[in-house]
Parts: sequence; C-alpha cells; structure tokens
Amino acid sequence: MSLNKLFKATLSAAAIFAVAGTAAQAEEWKFAHEESPGDVQDLYAQEFKRLVEEKTNGDVTVTVYTYGQLGTENDITELTTAGAVQFSNASPGHLGTFVPEIQVFGVPYLLSQDNEVNKEVLSSSPTIYEGLSKDFESKGLKLYTMYPEGEMVWTTKKKVTQPSEFDGVKFRVMTSPILIESYESFGADPVALPWGEVYSGLQTSVIDAQVNPIFFIESAKFYEVTDYLIYAGQQQYTTTVVSNAAFYEGLSDERKEMLKEVKSELDDFIYEAQQKANAEALDRIKKAKPEIEVIRLNDEQRAAFKEASAGIGDSLVKEVGGDTEEVLKALRKEFGTEM
Repeated sequence: MSLNKLFKATLSAAAIFAVAGTAAQAEEWKFAHEESPGDVQDLYAQEFKRLVEEKTNGDVTVTVYTYGQLGTENDITELTTAGAVQFSNASPGHLGTFVPEIQVFGVPYLLSQDNEVNKEVLSSSPTIYEGLSKDFESKGLKLYTMYPEGEMVWTTKKKVTQPSEFDGVKFRVMTSPILIESYESFGADPVALPWGEVYSGLQTSVIDAQVNPIFFIESAKFYEVTDYLIYAGQQQYTTTVVSNAAFYEGLSDERKEMLKEVKSELDDFIYEAQQKANAEALDRIKKAKPEIEVIRLNDEQRAAFKEASAGIGDSLVKEVGGDTEEVLKALRKEFGTEM
C-alpha cells in the first residue's frame, strides 16, 4: 500500500474507532459494503450481523457501514487490507485493481442461465475457493464468499434485440477495459462515465443506455430516462465478501466454524432475497412507468451476442496473464458454459 493510501486508511480507521466509542463492550466486527440501505448487499450484511450476533450470544457485535460512510469502493477494500475493517463487499468491477484474475467474472455469458448452477458454483467452486482465493491472500484478503445480485439488465432508449441494433448507441460502462471491449463487441459505443453522472447523462443524451441489476435501476430511477428494459442474459452482477486475512487467520477454531455455518445459511438466504428484491423492483418500475417495454431475448437472440463477444475471454487472458486462462477454462466447465 502506498504512503498516501496508508494515510487515508489510517484516517478512516480513526473515524471508525471514533464512531465505535470507547466504552468497554462486546468484540466489534465492522462490515462495509458498496450499496445503500435496503439494497442486496445490505440485505446480506444485515443478515450476517443477525446470525453472527445470535450464534455468539452477543459476544460479537457487527456494525454495518453502507455506501459512502467509509469512502468509495476502493477505500473500503483498502481499509479491509489494512485491518481497519474486518469484512467488506468487493465487486469484480473495481476489485480487478487488487486481484486482476477476478475480472474473469466480467466475461460475457460466463455464468449459467440456471441460478441453481450459479449458486452451487459461486458458493463452493474449487476453482474459486482453492485457486482464486490464493490471489486474494497474496493481497492480504481472505475470500469469504461470492454471490450474484441479479441479472445485469440493459436500460436503453432504443429497442435492441441484435448486435446490429446497438450501432450508434452510446452505452455507459465502468472504466474497465474488459467492459469497454465487451460492449464494443456487442456493437455499441462504450462511454466511461462516473456513476453519479449516469442519470443526467441519460436525461441529456450524453449516453443512450446503461446496465445494472433491476433493483439498482429502480433505486437509481434510471428507468425514468429510458424506454426499454432488456434481459440479454450476458452477465449477472456478482460480488465477493472479503475479510482481512490476518484477522481471519487469528480467529479461534470456534469462531471459524461459526463463520462457516453463517456462510452456509447465507448461501441460501441471499439467492432468495436477491430474486425477491429484483422481482419487486421490476413490479414497482412497471407501476411507476406503465409504458416501459420489458424485452427478454430468446435463445437465438442471446446466441448472437454470445458469438459476437466470444473473443473477450482471450483478450482478458492476454491482458492479465498469470493463471487467468486456467481459471476461465475451469469456471466455464463448472458453469457448463464452455465455448
């Protein structure tokens, strides 16, 4: 960690401890995530808090910090590597700067269209928990779990059912080379734009489209300034939960066993919770804007986008190197999405 980052982490840590107070009390674990209260990551964090406090009979308390309370996504990951935060969400979109191999989850059509398969792989994959986890540990992080937050849905001003219809569409993406290349392969014109400028960008036609899970589209009200919700099956928004590696290794065997039990229970909980959150969000969008058109691409239409983006995995392997090729190949086999 650079001196500047270490200084930031130290200041943020001081702020955390100030919030925590000085009174003698139960052991406190801090859990920071990237979303707002009530969003999917918050549902996970709050259930984690409930289960940990219940299973330790209150000997451990968990304080949950929502987006912005401890800085940006990168800030909370740095705080976790520094040991100021014990657990945090870290999504592949920005985690790639810490663990480059995790960017494989940005490859289009990597995950299965069957969420039961995704649940099994993301919760217990040897490629993830015996392979990728070592890359986390080398950065001072312990990979606790992975889960999807829902299908990434395109919100557009134009009806798009095939790559040629993306021609001229200015599509907002995060500043990730793999995402930029993916949307170029789909036929769109990618535009890297900060999250805070997406709504106004859609409103003023600086951009014509963006992608997010439905719960987030509803929360951010992106549907207000677009006309179509398009389910193309290209990606699910996946996130990791990481812990500070030294903290985790220093836990007693009893605490580690308790955390395994919590993870197992949460594996079931979060899949049902995110499906419900996304379904309810879609219902609210339809009620708020009855004229919005929901399009679910059929298998043939999805195959066209899958074929157009078939080279993205190879590009990532060349860019990242290391064991990325082996990881991608193994995950495709586990998800049943071999090319």
